[in-house]
Order: sequence, then structure tokens, then C-alpha cells
Amino acid sequence: MIKIYTDGACKGNPGIGGWGALLVHNEQSIEIFDGELETTNNRMELKAVIKALNHATSMNDDVQIYTDSSYVQKGIKEWIHNWKKNGWRSSNKKPVKNQDLWQKLDTLNSSLNVEWFWVKGHAGHPGNERADFLANEGVKKIQQGML
Repeated sequence: MIKIYTDGACKGNPGIGGWGALLVHNEQSIEIFDGELETTNNRMELKAVIKALNHATSMNDDVQIYTDSSYVQKGIKEWIHNWKKNGWRSSNKKPVKNQDLWQKLDTLNSSLNVEWFWVKGHAGHPGNERADFLANEGVKKIQQGML
């Protein structure tokens, strides 16, 4: 089993953003993070999960995702079915925001055995706290590149 903790961060929304993920597999931890200059918090939340699942595909094991983003958790477990059925349109008939990332996530989610869990953010959950730290490191990386 691969346990993945993900988070996104954004300084301004839109603004400088970062994503981070902690992958735990066979008692080994892998930390990944990065950032983008002009983005949104939701895009960073999605990007964290996508990058982590890309990493997990080579590990060939079941996956548990822990996210503090109800947008990501509900989007992949509930909303995406209707979005696809309605040609990537939301219930108000407008194009789904972040469709490019949702489609990547859908492909990865379909190719792996993934369980999805929502955790309360900033509540002392060690994996979530580390993912938050990593997401903010992604923001710092972009800010330092601007100096």
C-alpha cells in the first residue's frame, strides 16, 4: 500500500502557488514539490495529486490518497461522473474549471486502485502537515527564482 498525502498552496488566488506530496511506501518516504508563478489554489491541489500518482504508477501497488481539499476529493469521487457525461460541463452548463487537470487525474485514477480520504487541514495530522510544508516550499522555490 502506498499512502499519499497532498496539499496545494497559493499566495494570492490567483498568485504564486506550490504543491507538495508525501508518499509513504514500505516504510520509505518520498517527498516531492514544485510551484508555479501564476496559478490558483485549486490547480495546485490537483497538481499535487497528479504528480504523486504519476510517481506511484512505477511502484505497482494500491494507493490511498489523503487530501484536505474537498474540491479534489468530491470532484474525483462524485462530480466527475456527471462532468464526463455532460461533455465536461458543470451543472450550470459552463465548462468545468481546470478540465485539463481533471482529465489527467481521471486517467491516473482509472489506471490505479485508489482510495480517497479527506482530512481536515491544519489539524495536526502529520502527513497532511508535511504535505502543507512541502507545498509552501514550492511557493518559496518560485519566489526565490524571482529574486
